[in-house]
Amino acid sequence: MNNTHEKQVLKLIKQKLTLRSSDLQAIGVPRVVLTRMVREGVLEKVSRGLYRKPNTFLSENETLVDIALVAPRAIFCLLSALQFHGLTTQLPREVWIAMPQGSRAPKMDYPPIRMMRFSGKTYSEGIQTVVRDRVALKIYSPAKTVVDCFKFRNKVGLDVALEALKDALKKKKATRDELYYFAKIERVIKIILPYLEAMSS
Repeated sequence: MNNTHEKQVLKLIKQKLTLRSSDLQAIGVPRVVLTRMVREGVLEKVSRGLYRKPNTFLSENETLVDIALVAPRAIFCLLSALQFHGLTTQLPREVWIAMPQGSRAPKMDYPPIRMMRFSGKTYSEGIQTVVRDRVALKIYSPAKTVVDCFKFRNKVGLDVALEALKDALKKKKATRDELYYFAKIERVIKIILPYLEAMSS
């Protein structure tokens, strides 16, 4: 193996922790180098097109990081966003992401993905960016996520939406004004308002 190529890859992976096979193009290293490094045990393939050094310690958000690298337009939503914000007792079996209308689902071996297609302000409003394991993750704010749960209550369950609403208010992760704002965008004001009023009294 070209030792210079291997050194370039190791230098890059030290900066990024998780490497995409497409990252090699920027440093002029052929992708076959990754295959050799995996075969020799220097790197491990963690998913389609994603590589790390063996035993790399990552945060509990490792699966979100992998998805963010493969699908930069993905925004974590619904059950995954609730879990991230500590607003649910549910442990989703899939990672829930929102993508713009017309997008294709990211191709990944793991984790399983549940993709929602959003358009207009439903997609673009309420996005927060947090950095985990040196990767920027886009995730909907607590208020936007709670309102999304009411909009998609047939997919996540009304009980999940109600638990999230109660926790968001109790933990002061969302204000009533924020919830009203997103409820208007999502056109669910008539659905969420009775619950909001009941929790206010």
